Amino acid sequence: MAPKVLIVTGDAAESLEVLYPYQRLREEGYDVHIAAPARKTLRFVIHDFEPGFDTYTEKPGYTWPADLAFSEVDAGDYVALVIPGGRAPEYLRNDAELRKILKAFFDTDKPVAQICHGPLLTAAIGELGGRRVTAYPALELDMQAAGASFEDHEAVVDGNLISSRAWPDHSAWMREFLKVLRTTAPAV
Repeated sequence: MAPKVLIVTGDAAESLEVLYPYQRLREEGYDVHIAAPARKTLRFVIHDFEPGFDTYTEKPGYTWPADLAFSEVDAGDYVALVIPGGRAPEYLRNDAELRKILKAFFDTDKPVAQICHGPLLTAAIGELGGRRVTAYPALELDMQAAGASFEDHEAVVDGNLISSRAWPDHSAWMREFLKVLRTTAPAV
């Protein structure tokens, strides 16, 4: 049986930041599940970088079914966690069930990959204090307020926490995450 990896997300997550790790981890032989506030078809968005805009733009993205609701997740069934960005983390950080899931991964020191606005979730459970992270650059002050040392790099590895800025950094992010994951829970 293949080791399981959990992706936690919701509506308005960035399409590539959900689907790239989903496909990449499946390619490596992991069984990947997507959890959201409820079992439903999620509506993702596309964040793009266009000349003349001071920040990213947002367009409708792909839809994808959630495999299970946060209330159905047993964190003990999973070897690692992926936290995509987009706008979803802004409201997901208020979900008590999700905060319990996140805490369980950190309490057992399982690998966690976070990208873009995803670190808003780990900040919400107090797990960034004293850690080195990266995130979407506009979150630098949020990361510092959470007690983290912010680094503006494609991927930052701090123990079992692997973070990245945004989807243009996917290659570096997944390369570093898979190095950790292959050591802690290799796929069969």
